[in-house]
Amino acid sequence: MAVRTIAAVVGRRREERRAGQMTVELMAVLPVAIAIAVIAVNALTFFVDCAKFDRVARSAVCVQAASPGYGVQSPQSQANIAASVQERMEGDFEQVSAEYESIGGGLVRYVVTLDYTPNLFGMGMRDSVFGVMLPHLRHSTSLVIDPYKPGVFFE
Repeated sequence: MAVRTIAAVVGRRREERRAGQMTVELMAVLPVAIAIAVIAVNALTFFVDCAKFDRVARSAVCVQAASPGYGVQSPQSQANIAASVQERMEGDFEQVSAEYESIGGGLVRYVVTLDYTPNLFGMGMRDSVFGVMLPHLRHSTSLVIDPYKPGVFFE
């Protein structure tokens, strides 16, 4: 029969306490780590969507509004731009809207806006994770065109 020394028993109990302490610390830190991961993933996804959105929105304005078809006015171009951009964004968590305003001299400014709803790694969710509010993000881009001179754009 093996004889246990007091040092061996005390050492084993010390290791058990350390394992218990690490478990408690993990359970305290895990919700914070998940909340930070959700925020980081949503921010990076939004930045990627913004880069794509800028390119797609400007392209849609150039195609739909810079040389409209016969009889197509700015309100119809506005709806066509929003529909075209929404279709090309292919996201379930993005909403696209377009507005126009006449700025004089026959020029028209189109402002296309992307509204991004945060999500939990691709699944829809509420507005918070473990009590941390996730704001809806918005990004806009604008382009001034002359509808009577195709190919003329102003930044």
